[in-house]
Amino acid sequence: MQVQVARISPVVMELAVEVPADAVRVEVEKAYSTLQRKARVRGFRPGKAPRQVLAHLYGPQVASDVVNAIVNGTLPKALSENNVQPINQPKVEAGKFDQASTFSYKARFEVQPEITDVSYEGLDLVRPPEAATEASVDEQLELLRRQHASLKAPEPARAAQKGDVVTIDFTLSVAGKDVKEGGGDGLPLEVGSGQILPELDAALAGKNGEDKFIVEARFPDGHPTKELAGKVGTLHVVIKDIKERILPSLDDEFAKDVGAFQTLVELRADIHTKLEKVLKDRAESALAEQIVEKLNEKNPLDVPPSLVEQQCRMMERELLQNARRAGQRISADDFAKVHGQVHADAEKKVRAGLLMGAIAKKLEVKVTDEDIQKGLEELSAETGKNVAKLRAEYNEPQRRQILLGMILEDKVLDVIEGKANIRTGEALPAATETAAASSETKTG
Repeated sequence: MQVQVARISPVVMELAVEVPADAVRVEVEKAYSTLQRKARVRGFRPGKAPRQVLAHLYGPQVASDVVNAIVNGTLPKALSENNVQPINQPKVEAGKFDQASTFSYKARFEVQPEITDVSYEGLDLVRPPEAATEASVDEQLELLRRQHASLKAPEPARAAQKGDVVTIDFTLSVAGKDVKEGGGDGLPLEVGSGQILPELDAALAGKNGEDKFIVEARFPDGHPTKELAGKVGTLHVVIKDIKERILPSLDDEFAKDVGAFQTLVELRADIHTKLEKVLKDRAESALAEQIVEKLNEKNPLDVPPSLVEQQCRMMERELLQNARRAGQRISADDFAKVHGQVHADAEKKVRAGLLMGAIAKKLEVKVTDEDIQKGLEELSAETGKNVAKLRAEYNEPQRRQILLGMILEDKVLDVIEGKANIRTGEALPAATETAAASSETKTG
């Protein structure tokens, strides 16, 4: 067997393989021997059909089987002998087949680029502040108060105002035609929340119970109901009920109601601790994102398209899952609009991953048993599962490789951060809902 190796691009290689005629004849004999035992040919007893009859009836099938057998038998050896590791399924282009002659084929596939050096020292990074302020703790407490508020009809009765919850019945028409299932009864809406159509939100303020009114509102282009997207609808609305939100007093009794706390001081301390954990995690994520960007800027590098597509599909699945969890629907048009950006981000992540892998190899960064234990403990804290159960789950080969990859990446990020120029910058957006929900969920 003769093999010629050609690098088509930094991430694409091709092997040209020539198999000698005697090896081809051996495979042809094997194929006909197998066929003769299995074939059922009219006029002949099983296993007794002549070779020329089998060749006449099954010649093309035999040729295809022999080609597959030769490729499957020689390609792994050709790759191994030339120390080549494809990262996707090789695409084989077979030459002309003649059972009495040599057989040639080409196999093209993607490989990781050769990385001789990585520029990663002295990156300029900005770390968002990790300290929770008293103001941010106050915001958390206000969120908790809203979550535990009660609804009560105003006394004396008054018109609806911002913050009230108004219950309505309504019907919807577009261009003079009623929209089936476009209306509703007993729908609660918070005035001024910004979560409903702006025209309807504005019209609710100042209305009294049993008021009836008509309002025209434009539905957003990305509305999940295609028939309504970008259209102007007419809503016939009846106010059924107006209630104001009564916030609980911010005292020790409130602390006892929302969780396992005896005093408001304990609740504030718990929120402060959780908020700082959230801010620290977000700060680390922000640094990691900056490192990905900086590595891409300083190290132009071709990346294998198949790895980018895999990363892109994973990111798109995550995008859809997050949207579903938030109760949102992403239309095909909206998805198409973000695909380009997702693909670009996927390429950056793949490139940064390859570069960090090269750094780990150069510096001989290893994942120790202690690193694995620490990683499992962190997962336990995040998921609530005990460490022993997680260890059993991550003993599965594929999941174990994912865990090892995450730990190795974290260690390389630590190396890069240790050699970076890091300054404290602007604060991240407040993580109000995250920390407040955490306080209540874990202690309630």
